[in-house]
Parts: sequence; structure tokens; C-alpha cells
Amino acid sequence: MWIGRIAIVVAMLIAIGFTWNDTLGISGEGGFTFIQKYTGFISPGVFAMFLLGMFWKRTTGAAAVVGVITGFVLSVVFNNYAPQWFGPETILYTAFLNKDGVYEIPFLICMGWAFFFTMVLMIAVSLAGPKVNPKAFALDKTMFKVAPSTLVLIVVTILLLTALYVRFW
Repeated sequence: MWIGRIAIVVAMLIAIGFTWNDTLGISGEGGFTFIQKYTGFISPGVFAMFLLGMFWKRTTGAAAVVGVITGFVLSVVFNNYAPQWFGPETILYTAFLNKDGVYEIPFLICMGWAFFFTMVLMIAVSLAGPKVNPKAFALDKTMFKVAPSTLVLIVVTILLLTALYVRFW
């Protein structure tokens, strides 16, 4: 128990040290936003690769590699260059001035468009490959069957979340 207490005190001192002079460059952005923004450089490609790899038998290994690389590159483009290259307002996004006076696209929009274009490119690469991937994962539909009581709980939860989103949007 003492080791845990000492580890917590040391971690708090390290955190205070990093935030004292804004060593990490987070400034007023907040830690959660900082982590999500930089995780968003990798997650669109990985998520697209996971979805297509799991649920579409035609997905190829080449499409997976293209997807991971494209997802990262598109995330960098949308986060760092798109407002300068294409302007602050396009049909895809609206960029806002940040505290430094530079146009910036909200990171969730960057991630969404990077994911969308990565999926499109992965589908195109897969369609150019073999008709069926022999190494594809075979899904057993019985894995997704739930008890009626569980289904009721799922529907109620979705309805409650929908009501909260509608109310507070």
C-alpha cells in the first residue's frame, strides 16, 4: 500500500512539474482534448481497417496498409494544412480562429473526414484486388444474439441517450 501511495505522490509531483510552465504545450486546451487530438492522427486509419477487415470479406492486406497510412496522412492534412490550402470554409468543414489567430478545424471533424476518405480509398483498393480474401474472418451470426431482456435494456438505453442528445443539442 505504501508503494501505491508513494507512486501517486510522485505522479502528482511530475504532473505539477509538467503543467507549471506548460512543458507539454497544452496551455488552456485541457489534457483530454490534447490526448484526443493527437490520438486522432492514428485512430481514423486503424478504425477503418478494423471495420472493413472484420465485416467485409473482400478487404485485402494491401487495403489495410493503404488505410493506416492514408488515415494518418489525411489526419495531418486536415489538422495542419487544410485551412491554409483550401480556405477556412468549404463544403467539408468550417475552420475557426484559435487563440493564436490561426484557422483550425475542430479535431472531431478532422477525424471524421480522415476516416471517411480512408474508407473510400480502402474500398477502392479492395475492389481492385481479388473477389474474396481467403484469409477473411468468418463471422458466426449466433455471436450477436442476445436474450430478450438484454435487448430491452439496449433499446431503453439508446432511447434515453437519444432523448438526452435531442434535449441538450
